[in-house]
Amino acid sequence: MQITELDISVYPKDWNRKERRASDTTSFTPEKERLQINKYQMIFDVLRKHKDKVSGVTFWNISDRKSWLNTFPIKGRKDYPLLFDEALKPKKAFWEVVDFEK
Repeated sequence: MQITELDISVYPKDWNRKERRASDTTSFTPEKERLQINKYQMIFDVLRKHKDKVSGVTFWNISDRKSWLNTFPIKGRKDYPLLFDEALKPKKAFWEVVDFEK
C-alpha cells in the first residue's frame, strides 16, 4: 500500500467554502503545533506498526510556503499542514515522524 498526498490541516475539518472573519486566527499557535505533532505521531505510529504492508508515503508538498490548504475552505486563511515551515525548516512534527527509536 502507498499513502499519497499526505498533509494534515491544523484546523478542524470543514469543507464548506466561506469567508474569513476578523476573529479567525491564522497564526501557527503552540496549541495548533501540539495538535499537529500528535496527529502526525499517531499516523506514523500506525504506519510503522504496519510497515510490512506500507511501501511508501508521499506528501502533498514540501513546506507550508505554498499549501493548497491556504484559503481552503476559508478564503484568506493560512494553513500549516506540512512538516516544514515556510522557511523550509523542519517543524517539531517532523522530528516525531523521523524518530525511529520509538
